[in-house]
Formats: sequence, C-alpha cells, structure tokens
Amino acid sequence: MTTARTEAGAATAGGVTAATDPIARLLAQFAEGRPAAIARAVSIVENHRPGFERVLADQQPRLGRAHRIGITGPPGAGKSTLTTRLAKHYRAQGHTVGIVAVDPTSPFTGGALLGDRIRMEEVALDPGVFIRSMATRGSLGGLATATREACDVLDGFGKDIILIETVGVGQSELDVARAADTTLVVLVPESGDSIQTLKAGVMEIADVYAVNKADRPGADRLANDIELMLGLRSGATLANVPAHHGVDLRSVADREAVREAMNPARAARRAAQDEEAAAWMPPVLRTIAARDEGVTEVAAALDRHRQYLARSGELRTRRRARLRERVIEIVEQQVRDRLWRDADTLAWLDGQLDALDAGTVVPFAVADRLRARSTAQLTGAHYAPHRDG
Repeated sequence: MTTARTEAGAATAGGVTAATDPIARLLAQFAEGRPAAIARAVSIVENHRPGFERVLADQQPRLGRAHRIGITGPPGAGKSTLTTRLAKHYRAQGHTVGIVAVDPTSPFTGGALLGDRIRMEEVALDPGVFIRSMATRGSLGGLATATREACDVLDGFGKDIILIETVGVGQSELDVARAADTTLVVLVPESGDSIQTLKAGVMEIADVYAVNKADRPGADRLANDIELMLGLRSGATLANVPAHHGVDLRSVADREAVREAMNPARAARRAAQDEEAAAWMPPVLRTIAARDEGVTEVAAALDRHRQYLARSGELRTRRRARLRERVIEIVEQQVRDRLWRDADTLAWLDGQLDALDAGTVVPFAVADRLRARSTAQLTGAHYAPHRDG
C-alpha cells in the first residue's frame, strides 16, 4: 500500500489522528493492508456501527478496480463448490480474491447457519482469499442488505476479484445483477424443464451460464434449451435472412442464413463465440465443479465479459446505475427508519384506524396527511440513524 493511502487513512475530516480516534486508527491499519483491518471494517459497515459512513467514504476514491462477479442459481446447484474452484483458479493466476457468501436468515429464530465458509475450506486458509459470510436479515432479493457495502470495502482494500454468492432463493433473485459487474447463473439438469428456461426473472440476468453437474442425465438437453431460449429472445437468428422473394437457396450465404434461422440454439452458440460481436451473447458452459472440470472455461468467459464491458462502455454504465440505485435505497431506508421507528408517528397512525375501519377516510388520504405532518422529521438534519448490532 502507498504512503498516500496510509496518510489518507490516518487522518479524519476533523483533523484527529489514529492515536485519538478508533475509526482513524482502523483506516490507517486498513491502508497498510493488515488482514485484520478488513474484517473489522466489513463488520462495522455490515452492522452500520458508528463510523461506518467514514469507512465507506474512505473507499470511494478507489472503487472500480475489482471485477465483481455475482454467482446465483437454485439451492443445490453447486454454487459454493464452483465459487471455491473459481477462487482457486484466480489465485493460481496471482489475483487476490474476496468472497461474500450470503446465507438465509431463519424467519423463526432470526439466526443463520453461515455454512459457506465450511464448504469453502479449500481456500479458507489462503491469505490471498478473504471470505465473509452474511445473513440476509430479511432481504428477499438473494443478498444481504449490506452486501454491496461489504464489496466496496473489499474493492477499496485492493482485492482483484470479488465473488458474490447469493442465497439461492429462486426466480426472484435479481439483486445480484445490480451488485455485480458480471452475473453467472449456475443451473443443474434438475433445475426444471424447458419451460423454466423461458421464464422471466433470474434467467434474464445471466451474462454467463454454467450447467453444473454436467455428468448427470439431462445436462445436454438443458444447455440446448438455454441456447434455444437465447436465440429466440435475441432475434439474431432472423437478422441475416433475406426477404421471402429474395431467398436463393443456390447461394451458400442464403442457405447458411436459413439454416441459422431454423436452429436458434446453434445461432446463439455461434454468437457467444464471437469475441468481436457488438452485443454480448451469454455463453452456456458445462461444468463438473466437484471434479474441477469446465472451471477454466467459465473463468475465461467471465474475463471475456469484463473485457466486453470495458470495450463497449457498458461497465461504466452499469456502475453508474449501481451508484444511482444505492442512493435511492439509502433514502428509502432513512425514510423508513425516521418514520416507523418514531413512537409519535406510530401513535398518530394508530389514531387513524377508527376512521379507516369505518370507511370515512381512505388509506391514500391518511398517507398524504402523514407525509405532510412528517415533513420536518423527514428533512431535518438532526437525526441519529438506527444502528443494528
């Protein structure tokens, strides 16, 4: 780490130093690259403990260097195994890796097993790999509420690759696409029939597909169904087909265009192999992660997608969209906290229930009145946000 980073981490806006301020001391240790500092910084950010805004602000100028890869798919697809194999692959190339693995929170006990670290024991002791297990804490999009902030800390620390493994909640698991630069969807032959591949949702967010456990029956059919879906959705199969009266089957080019139109899966497969294509076609790859088969090809596809994003300008577009969405989320969270953790507001709302129950007033009118009476509360600068943990 550079001296400039150390000096930046050691000082605060108020001029206090690491000797007198624990957050400044943490940032100084963070800038020096001490492994323990990254764990403490993630904990502060995850739990929104005092000073978490300063920790995040310290990372902001350095964000954008890491390749953030989201790994999602149904439970049992082998996401943790594939994540581990990818981490080992990138480590063999000399890259440092951060892993944020999300586990579901129990709706009954509020606890979470956080067992991903156990499944990733092959890389858990590697000093070049940092693993953080996080509980969803009620978040429904497959990620924990602080996942993106944890990734910012890993990015600011200098990790080259950040692997984000989602909880595996199914077709509504879309948050990962907003948190990652590249999204890898992992499926297995048992993931469903061909109709499943046509459904909107998680199948539409993939930049790369991996059909894992490809030694099982049905793997080839699933891969072909995904490619068929991609070919039909892209419309690329008909792009080069001449108008009906212009088709000349004696022409090699026309025959090839018609053949492509009759086989959308083949067209999608060929488009995914075109490294200079203007638009990205997700490749569909077969893996057996437990035997480390196909992992190199998946990593190559992920790297190729990163290059495409940089070349096309899409990387900057995605990251700007991520920043915009994060601001919106912060405002929504602050509004919820300021309103629904305020006893006076809740008491006022309870006072409107009789009129609502009698039908003399509608919920929209109550909402308008509540917003009007809460203007000062929502816009006031003096506010202490709720701290978890």
